[in-house]
Amino acid sequence: MRLLSFYILFLLPLGIISCNTANDEIVPQVNDEFSQMIDGFPLEPLSESEQSSLLFMREEEKLARDVYDYLYLKWSRPLFDNISSSEQSHMDAVLMLLNRYDLEDPAARKESGVFFNYDIQQLYDDLTQTGQQSIIEALKVGAAIEEIDILDLKNALEAFVDNQDIEAVYNNLMQGSENHLRSFVKNLANQGVTYQPQYLTQEEYDAIIN
Repeated sequence: MRLLSFYILFLLPLGIISCNTANDEIVPQVNDEFSQMIDGFPLEPLSESEQSSLLFMREEEKLARDVYDYLYLKWSRPLFDNISSSEQSHMDAVLMLLNRYDLEDPAARKESGVFFNYDIQQLYDDLTQTGQQSIIEALKVGAAIEEIDILDLKNALEAFVDNQDIEAVYNNLMQGSENHLRSFVKNLANQGVTYQPQYLTQEEYDAIIN
């Protein structure tokens, strides 16, 4: 979450949840097997940091879905539509955890592009403004979103998440975000653009792309 706040300041100047990236066909699956696996984990005490992270991640995944929906309407590229569907699957996975821990859903009854979290609302507004400038900028926006998702998930897993069900979901979300990042980088390469990571270290980025 610190990363997204950092991004806000400087923007202004799978597994069981799977994503098949062949030919940019990204097919989300939050299936019965996954649900049963999550239900099989013990319901452990939820720390304050884990609770805040779940609420935040629900809206961060909504941010990704809504931005990609916006960019698809603007540029009519199937990639945005496909990854938006995958982000909906990511949202559903986090909602499964919110329901499991009896937490109120911050994204409930929120229309596209509307968020409870002020920082996420600002990020959505800035990203959609940037993404409408050109298809290349739109693809870079997608790559940046996935970098931010990866780092937020990684930071949570390393810093404070220890409940088994949250670990399982976050690891699957991170795998999906890595697939999405590779797709955006590939599409930028098709436009003659070599993408440079904006938030991941070069080592982290190379490990994902290669």
